[in-house]
Amino acid sequence: MSLALALSLLLAATATGCGLGEDTESPTPPAGVTAQAGSATSVHVMWEWASDNEEVTGYEVVHEGRPVASVPGTKRMVDVNSLDPSTRYVFTVRARDAAGNISAPSAPVPVTTPDPTPDDREAPTAPARLRGAVDGSRAVTLAWQPAADDMGVTAYDVYQEDTRIHSVGGSETGARIANLRPGTVYTFTVRARDAAENSSPDSDPVDLTTAPAPGDDTPNTAPTDLKVAARPDSVTVTWTPPKADGPVREHQLYLNGEPVTTIVWGAEPPAGRAAYTFTVTDPPGTRFSVKLRARLPDGKWGDLSAQRTAVIPNKQ
Repeated sequence: MSLALALSLLLAATATGCGLGEDTESPTPPAGVTAQAGSATSVHVMWEWASDNEEVTGYEVVHEGRPVASVPGTKRMVDVNSLDPSTRYVFTVRARDAAGNISAPSAPVPVTTPDPTPDDREAPTAPARLRGAVDGSRAVTLAWQPAADDMGVTAYDVYQEDTRIHSVGGSETGARIANLRPGTVYTFTVRARDAAENSSPDSDPVDLTTAPAPGDDTPNTAPTDLKVAARPDSVTVTWTPPKADGPVREHQLYLNGEPVTTIVWGAEPPAGRAAYTFTVTDPPGTRFSVKLRARLPDGKWGDLSAQRTAVIPNKQ
């Protein structure tokens, strides 16, 4: 055996024996766990991020010692379904890392599912007068007027660009949304839900821009006052271009989160508000999420606008 090979084997054995590179440290238990009955057979569970010396790769929701739901480490909420109506449940949440280390359970959170509502097919009305306020650079607070339902509202779901990010009980009319990014525009809507899982239409949207990070005085370059008008065969988008040191000649249109076209004015761009219409062949009820960003005079793309939703109507 060569000297080099002998030294290599010795180092490998020493590393294995000493446990070098092994991750044996468990994540911290998730804090801030809440459980809200969303219907007679489902509960929405949320929590705050856990921490780990390496990385949290997943979370488990546990009931009576048995995992009932699992999500990746990038999520901190989940619906637990197929539950029994009128039943008390107690949930805890555990964090897991890539090495398989599991945290201690969070504090237990009790919740009781409501009575069933058979043959309830009527959705609640949309929450009215959604409004919000910025709470520093990483949080906002929202408030709305209660929705109405023939059987009663059991939950309100908060959506950020068509993704549900928060839920509160049917008796609540406000929410605080944290873990946001500084200096970013967010669009929120709220839907009401009843015990039969009927969801209301969206509330009117509210746009909120978080405060910049301390020391960051970079101006926001997003188009503002975005509006959409849907017809059976087309959607018209209108907006106010951002102010810049020179004319803004290009905008990039995003549909459902993906860039689909660049709107270019070959001559002088329009003064004041701009407009663009695109043709659609999709059936009535199809939803389009619409937002924009502008190419600034220096050639760089600016910030994305707030988002609006267009729903294709029926032909008259």
